[in-house]
Amino acid sequence: MKKATYFLAAFLIASAVLLSGFSTRSTDNGPVAKNLDEFELLVTYLEQNGNFINTKAPTLILANEVRKNLKNQKYHIIDIRSESWFDYGHIRNAHNVQPANLLNYFENKIDPKSYDKIVLICYSGQSAAYYTSLLRLAGYDNVYSMKWGMSSWRADFAENSWLKNVSNNLSGKLETKPNTKLPSGGHPEINTGKTTGKDILHARLEELFKTPYKESIVKCMDIYNKPSDCYIITCCPEELYEYGHLPGTVKYDLHSFSSDKDLYTLPADRKVVVYDETGQGGAYLTAYLNLLGYKTGNIAYGANAFMNKDLKAKGWDAFSKKQVNMYPVIE
Repeated sequence: MKKATYFLAAFLIASAVLLSGFSTRSTDNGPVAKNLDEFELLVTYLEQNGNFINTKAPTLILANEVRKNLKNQKYHIIDIRSESWFDYGHIRNAHNVQPANLLNYFENKIDPKSYDKIVLICYSGQSAAYYTSLLRLAGYDNVYSMKWGMSSWRADFAENSWLKNVSNNLSGKLETKPNTKLPSGGHPEINTGKTTGKDILHARLEELFKTPYKESIVKCMDIYNKPSDCYIITCCPEELYEYGHLPGTVKYDLHSFSSDKDLYTLPADRKVVVYDETGQGGAYLTAYLNLLGYKTGNIAYGANAFMNKDLKAKGWDAFSKKQVNMYPVIE
C-alpha cells in the first residue's frame, strides 16, 4: 500500500513538472495543450505577478502632492528630461536620470523599497508615464508619473510643451460609428533566448530602456490621413468614443489586455496605435504592448492633440491653463 502511495505521489509530481511547460489555450475544438513560447511565458509570468496594466494603470500623481512632499524623505523624485532642461529649472531634490539608465539606477543605485513613492517627471507626463509603466512591470510597485509633467509646475514649461501642442483641428471631422475588434488570433514572436518568464522579462526590459520613447510617438494627423496603415485603439471613456474618434478606431478598456480578455485580438503583423485623452494612459499601455513584442505607437498628447476644446466643453480630461501652477524651481 505504501509503495502504491509513493508511486502515485511521484507520478503527480512528474506530471506537474511536465505540464508546467504547456498552455491550454482554447480553440474551436476545445482546450489544447502545447509548449509555451516566450510570449506566452512572459504573459503568464506578468499575470501571475501583479498584472499591472490590467489592474492598476495608470499610476499618476499631481504636482500639488509632489510639492507638498518636497521635504519628505520617503518621496524620491526622478527627472528624466535632458541635462540642459534640468539645469534650466528643476524641482528641489530631484535627481536627473536619463531613461536609458533608469533600470540600472533602480537595480544598483537606490533601494526602491525604502521609499513610499518614487515619482518620474518629464516635459508633458507622457515619457514619464511610459517608463513608469516599464518600471511597474519590472516589479517596482511604488513608482508614479507626475500628471502633465513639468507643464503643470510652471508656465514656461507648459508653453514649450502642452500649450503649443493642443489643437481642435479635427473637431467635427471625427467618426462616430463604432468599429469592431478583430477575432482572437496569433501573437508576436519574442526571441530573447531565455527560458523563464522572469528572465524573458528582464531581457525585454533591458532592450526597451535602451530604446528612446520618441520611437513610439506618432502624430495624430499621420494616423488621420492614413488610418488603414495601422490598427487604432483607444482607451477613452465610452461617451467620448461615441462623441467622436479617429477613423477606424476600436474601443478597448485599459484593463482588458489579459490573455483571457482582449490581448489576442490585437494584430501581430500590423502596427498598433494607441490613444487616450492625454497621451499618458496611452503611454502606459504602449509600454506594456511593446514589452510583449507588439509594434506599438502612442499618439502624442492623445485626444487633446485634435479635440482639446471639445474635451474642455464636455468636462473630459483636457489640458488648459488651469493645470499650470507657478511653483518654484532650482535653476
